Amino acid sequence: MLIPLILSGGSGTRLWPVSREAYPKPFIKLPDGRSLLQKTLDRLVPLGDTAEVVTVTNREHFFATRDEYRGSKLTCGHFFVLEPCARNTGPAVAVGASAIAARHGQDAIMLVLPADHLVPDAEAFSACVRQAEALAAQGHLVTFGIAPTYPETGFGYVERGDPIADGAGYRAVRFTEKPSVKTAQNMIQSGRYYWNSGMFCFRAGVFLEELARLAPEIHASAVQCWEAVVPKEDHVHLSQEIFSKMPDISIDYAVMEKSARVAVVPATFAWSDVGSWKAVSELTPADRNGNRAQGETLFVDARNCYVQSGSRMVAAVGVEGLMIVDTPDALLVAGQEHVQDVKKVAQQLKLAQHPTHLLHQTVVRPWGTYTVLEEGQGFKIKRIVVKPGASLSLQMHHHRSEHWVVVSGTAKVVNGQQELLVGANESTFIPAGNKHRLENHGLLDLVMIEVQSGSYLGEDDIVRFEDKYGRG
Repeated sequence: MLIPLILSGGSGTRLWPVSREAYPKPFIKLPDGRSLLQKTLDRLVPLGDTAEVVTVTNREHFFATRDEYRGSKLTCGHFFVLEPCARNTGPAVAVGASAIAARHGQDAIMLVLPADHLVPDAEAFSACVRQAEALAAQGHLVTFGIAPTYPETGFGYVERGDPIADGAGYRAVRFTEKPSVKTAQNMIQSGRYYWNSGMFCFRAGVFLEELARLAPEIHASAVQCWEAVVPKEDHVHLSQEIFSKMPDISIDYAVMEKSARVAVVPATFAWSDVGSWKAVSELTPADRNGNRAQGETLFVDARNCYVQSGSRMVAAVGVEGLMIVDTPDALLVAGQEHVQDVKKVAQQLKLAQHPTHLLHQTVVRPWGTYTVLEEGQGFKIKRIVVKPGASLSLQMHHHRSEHWVVVSGTAKVVNGQQELLVGANESTFIPAGNKHRLENHGLLDLVMIEVQSGSYLGEDDIVRFEDKYGRG
């Protein structure tokens, strides 16, 4: 039985300002309109039906992830393991393996897939997975090796050894992490090295055995985590107290580089980790001057540039080799040779507690979205969209009052002791300190304008009394 385990916990800081902490890389829409997360599910379809797809993700991304999965061609169920914080791929795979072993047995074969990779050829991918699955059934820990096309210094490499009898793969000799350019060139010339893709295949029980032997602290914490939870219908919240104490370590360092049971299957499919704006730009055809664009863009005497614009025209004049990414509240301009340094911008913004490291101007919530239209001293204006059947929590604010104006749809509003229906072109006022709730019982989106006023307008000025989404 093959059970895919999707890891959707990366922050994607090299793709700022589109990727942000609260809406990271797996949710980024590619030129065809589908996200990396959706494409990860898409390439599972040729494998045939599986009993379940298990996804490990941050609990703050649960509802957005579940929304992304709606409409998938897969007919199997989905189960979500929700992390309270990021702890790298070692702990993520450990708790995922524990969940799969508990739900499907120790012999279930796991296919571990990062949610933010791009594999265009699903059929070729499926053929390689079947080869890896056969090796995993024999007790191997299989990694997928990508034939390197240039001396990339940001990837890990795996060296192949002797072929494995009765299997389309090789024994792994050694792993090398992020080599120098010269070392990478020498490894490529040898013909024995592959990029370590971060995709794996193994039996759940075999992985847990090796984890217990090679990284006993992680194994013990993973077992403790799973024993402490009470699974709900389609998800489980991991314990903050237990999970946050697990080491921050990759699966490669924790297990794969130390185990003698590792095999490598050479990939016959095209692969990209979409790890920089240069990689994103290559998804779009170039014009005769080497320029590529997404959105409304004008090039004048420009060469080898990439522009991604959102809601406004971007013009590039007399420039060369630039990456320009425009969003409603942040603009990136970077030289192509420095695209790996974009993560430093996100890191500095986080240290400065600037909101653009965390949120977009439009913020996704379980019930819908809100967009900050304007804000200043003592006021903030939002556009709120509530999905059909959704509702905000029953809540109260200490420091702000709110004026709600319905643009379209009908809102069911709790305002203190009142319950009322507010239709288009109607409004209601929520004084500070009043308990209130907003619901959409209609079949179409409810669209509203909210005007906040008060001495403090931070999103943390909220006291929740009831919430259908389990938020505190």
